[in-house]
Amino acid sequence: MPKVFLSPSTQEWNEYATDGNEELYMNLLADRMEPYLRSSGIVFVRNDPERNVQGAIQDSNAGNYDVHLALHSNAAPESLAGKLRGIDIYFAPNSSQSEQLANIIANNLKSIYPLPDKVRAVPTYSLGEVLRTKAVAVLCELGYHDNYADEAWLKNNLEIIAANIVRSLCDYFGIPFIKPTAVRWGTVVTDGTGLNIRAYPSLSGRIITSVPNGETIMISGQTDGWYVVGYNQNVGYASSEFIII
Repeated sequence: MPKVFLSPSTQEWNEYATDGNEELYMNLLADRMEPYLRSSGIVFVRNDPERNVQGAIQDSNAGNYDVHLALHSNAAPESLAGKLRGIDIYFAPNSSQSEQLANIIANNLKSIYPLPDKVRAVPTYSLGEVLRTKAVAVLCELGYHDNYADEAWLKNNLEIIAANIVRSLCDYFGIPFIKPTAVRWGTVVTDGTGLNIRAYPSLSGRIITSVPNGETIMISGQTDGWYVVGYNQNVGYASSEFIII
């Protein structure tokens, strides 16, 4: 299953227009993304908030991630403080996959941001978290936190933004977006053979591993007769027909 390095801002010094800061609210956003990632079968690791951008890049590159997703909010230059609005999704100009992901995220965010014409995917030639990561990377600047209207939109819509971004990841990976449910445990019940865990909820999906009959399995989501399951550090889809809760 897809694996994402989730990197919310560590910039606690970037204060918001009224109260709070960039690190606080980007981590609150990441908190709300976690249930959607889990239920949709996306494996994720978060950055260490005690490390800086260089540390996040190093930690990301030390693993095998499909996507490095950096979460930030923006601030205008001093001469334009409080006057700018909009969302920028930065991508690596030499990576078609990075550009594809950035466009998916930007297009989906247009449906929830009040000024859709100000949401855009933008190439970057300087952002290390986009250019120096081994994984396909994008950096999201989710509005201008020094603008009262953007700050209010961000703070009041964390849950909606979280779901929207995870939906974009699912679109990029080509897997179903599944709304969170309570994590449950089930028992595999077959004719004695193993139950296949697949990379896609279909009998044609690639087999990741097999679960022996009678084993307990974790269930984090459900879609059209398939469960999103976890077993022995493997995450994938298994037919609900052969799992009793």
